[in-house]
Amino acid sequence: MTAACLMTTYQPLALSFTHGLGTRLWDQDGREYLDAVAGVAVTNVGHSHPRLVAAISEQAGLLLHTSNLYSIDWQQRLAQKLTQLSGLERVFFNNSGAEANETALKLARLYGWHKGIEQPLVVVMENAFHGRTLGTLSASDGPAVRLGFNRLPGDFIKVPFGDLAALEHIQQAHGERIVAILVEPIQGESGVQMAPPGYLKALRQLCSRRAWLLMVDEIQTGIGRTGQWFAFQHEGIVPDVMTLAKGLGNGVPIGACLARGKAAELFTPGSHGSTFGGNPLACRVGCTVLDIIEEQDLVGNARRQGEQLLVRLRAELVDNPNVLAIRGQGLMVGIELKQPVRDLALCAARDHGLLINITRGKTIRLLPPLTIDGREIEMIVRGVSRSLVQ
Repeated sequence: MTAACLMTTYQPLALSFTHGLGTRLWDQDGREYLDAVAGVAVTNVGHSHPRLVAAISEQAGLLLHTSNLYSIDWQQRLAQKLTQLSGLERVFFNNSGAEANETALKLARLYGWHKGIEQPLVVVMENAFHGRTLGTLSASDGPAVRLGFNRLPGDFIKVPFGDLAALEHIQQAHGERIVAILVEPIQGESGVQMAPPGYLKALRQLCSRRAWLLMVDEIQTGIGRTGQWFAFQHEGIVPDVMTLAKGLGNGVPIGACLARGKAAELFTPGSHGSTFGGNPLACRVGCTVLDIIEEQDLVGNARRQGEQLLVRLRAELVDNPNVLAIRGQGLMVGIELKQPVRDLALCAARDHGLLINITRGKTIRLLPPLTIDGREIEMIVRGVSRSLVQ
């Protein structure tokens, strides 16, 4: 089948899958693969989970869409679950992570407007990635994703990720205009970059002191990925705004922007909306995903298996001359290489039946389903190790 009718926004591997189950995928020739990508941190409860299949099938036969002109029971149920798990107060549902971050940026603008700030500024991080809409692209970094789209809208100040001293400097220069900080707890697209311990807690203290919104992008880290429901919980804080997507729908498109305090009260009827956001199917899937994760203790499994994955990778790759660093939290792990290895993802799939992702050219990113077990952890370690010596 030709791809000539598709816009060239992707460079997919020469692989196409027909079906999946749990942590495995099968290609058109019937070959089996261990999925250590999970649709880029999406299929947290695995492929074709029977409870999800049943919920989707039943809901498709009942009701897919009515619009937000009417109350949606599953939307209210999912909002209640998310606020209970996170400590935030209200939710707006849309269809993707980029839309969720757009919602957060609109909240920051409204927050500044209510404070009488005509040109509000949002602090963002170097090497961040928040989406590909014009607004979220403005808040992101990296010449490859921004090439050809300047000038971008929005007023942002970029500072180095993890650098508290830089925040002190921008306070002095722009303090009266700053209304929020937008940050990823772990920078996934830039190579699984970790913030120093205590960084989020320090941001929380700074934002509270300055009356700024702390907005946490948990598109990739949320829904159990790092060994807590949300990565901010590792530091015992609660942000003012949090964005979610990816793992919340396990493949069904859904995004969410949560807020508390003043930020939760800014929107009024007509100030924001989404035709498909929060539809009965997506929200029932979200509720089912959360139930599965809770009942199977997949947050705990992510923590335990992630610790084992880091230990085993460090032991196995300690003498590999091309490995610069191994880092991560829970089942979000990056292996940074000293130089790019050509066709590494294809090699791992072709020769070892292992699906991996390469981000920023030379970081292997491992994001397996949260259902993974110890035997499969060893399969990942063995496949990565053998791929790197070929």
